[in-house]
Amino acid sequence: MSNTNNDTSDIKQAAEHADGKQIEKNLQDRKEVDVPEALTKEEETPFIDETLRTDK
Repeated sequence: MSNTNNDTSDIKQAAEHADGKQIEKNLQDRKEVDVPEALTKEEETPFIDETLRTDK
């Protein structure tokens, strides 16, 4: 069971050891990302089958 009041939590440890200058440098670095590839007709299907919807 997790104890959210635990002073040695991972989040607290990370916050205490955070390097502000490194964070600032990382935020300034602009990294290019690849454009996502187009989906096929089969991949563009909705998550919910319209024929099964009951909320119409």
